[in-house]
Amino acid sequence: MKFKNKKETSIVPSVYILVLVVFFTNTFASIELKYDDVPFNYSSLIPSVIAVLLGVYIFIIGRSFEFDSDGETLNLRSNGLLLSNFMRYRDQRTEIPKSKLQGFRVENYFFFKQLHIFINSRNHRGYRHYKYNITLLSGNKTRLLKTSLAKVLEKNKAKS
Repeated sequence: MKFKNKKETSIVPSVYILVLVVFFTNTFASIELKYDDVPFNYSSLIPSVIAVLLGVYIFIIGRSFEFDSDGETLNLRSNGLLLSNFMRYRDQRTEIPKSKLQGFRVENYFFFKQLHIFINSRNHRGYRHYKYNITLLSGNKTRLLKTSLAKVLEKNKAKS
C-alpha cells in the first residue's frame, strides 16, 4: 500500500503566510497606537500572541508524510513543508525490511498525532525507535496505515 498526504498539506503554506500577515499587521497597528496620545493598551497584543502561537503550531505540524509497504521493505518519509521547494529540511527517511518490524503505536493527542515504529536491531541492544509526525494525515489514511502495519506484524509473528 502506498499513499501520501499531499492533498491535506497543500493548504499549509498559504495558512502560514496568512498568520504571518495577521501578526505583522496587528503588531504595526499596536505600535501606531502607542505613539498617539492614547495610553498603550496591552490587550491589543493578544491577537499577535495568538498568531505567534498558531504560527509555531503550524510550523511544528507542517510535515508531509509518505508511506510505502509494497515489496519487501517499509518506506517511511517525512519532510518539512514551508521551505521544501528550496531545501530539504527536517527530512526523515526510514527504509526497513518488513521482517524487522517489532511493533508500532499511534499516539493521538488532541492537536497532534505521532507514529512510533519499533524495529529489531542487531547493532543496538533491544529495539530502535523512530517517530513520525502524522498530524496532517486524514483519518482514513491513518486507519489504512494501522491496518497495513498490523498485517506486517501478523506475518512476522506467524513466521516466528
